[in-house]
Amino acid sequence: MAGFEAAGVAAARPIGRIDYVAEWLARGYAGEMDYLVRHHELRSNPANLLPGAKSVIVVAQSYRPSQSDENYFRCDADSVRGRIARYAWGRDYHRVLRKKLRDLLQSIRQVIREPFDARICVDTAPLIERELAAAAGIGWIGKNTMLLHPRLGSYLFLGEIITTLDLAPNQPMADHCGTCTRCLQACPTQALHAPYAMDAHRCIAYLTIEHRGEVSAELAARMGDWVFGCDRCQEVCPFNHKAPPSREAAYRLPQEQAWLPRPPLNDMLNWTEDEYCRHLAGKAIRRAKLTMLQRNAVIALANHKSNIDGRQVS
Repeated sequence: MAGFEAAGVAAARPIGRIDYVAEWLARGYAGEMDYLVRHHELRSNPANLLPGAKSVIVVAQSYRPSQSDENYFRCDADSVRGRIARYAWGRDYHRVLRKKLRDLLQSIRQVIREPFDARICVDTAPLIERELAAAAGIGWIGKNTMLLHPRLGSYLFLGEIITTLDLAPNQPMADHCGTCTRCLQACPTQALHAPYAMDAHRCIAYLTIEHRGEVSAELAARMGDWVFGCDRCQEVCPFNHKAPPSREAAYRLPQEQAWLPRPPLNDMLNWTEDEYCRHLAGKAIRRAKLTMLQRNAVIALANHKSNIDGRQVS
């Protein structure tokens, strides 16, 4: 539908696990993401974002790379390179999803002639997207706290249309994680300290993208070569092993940026602001400032040296 792999409808009402979210915030698991605390009440109910809202249309689009793009990711482990999370390889998903949601909304208006209000949201709006996607029957929230679809896995972007239309909601999907705990075992920093529970301030994705200051020595040593994001809990998930690659051309790795999944660390350390802007134009990686990427590159270089030294000693 409109270029999305999955879609569903949730009622525009308070989310079902708002007490869990409030407790998560109270425990400090959001780290420095103060905006989550500031807008907690707003996030608790999608109807807060649109007067008279009755329904939320939730869509999902896969960004799982093709095998050829994955091959770029699996270069020589001994090379002095960093690692970029898969969601940032292609064009900035905010732009891609907003365009597709605008097209979808226009199509809906052509079919439903009665007047209605609507608001498009992609990631940056104060919504708890995974909870809404689960309520809309797109998937379930897995033990790694990601939304999981039985066929598409978890490499998914989410978008929403909040509307005053009164649409029939979909039924939530059953949890299919079973007894599997691979994601918990794979997390390098133990950010996934229990099933369905994540301490963001220990998460490598948070540390490389959201955290502005220095990284503690203990966590830095566990970050490996990740310089933007982390996919470890997704890489080991059985549902991702059989998921098909994305059909969206915008998320494919451009040939001229074949280096992007594994950027040379020494080059990154020497980037000027102009080079940073030129190399990463139109990319979600711009979420991290140049100083942050270079901080992450220093950590990755130290970990690379530590691994080499460790092998020499042994």
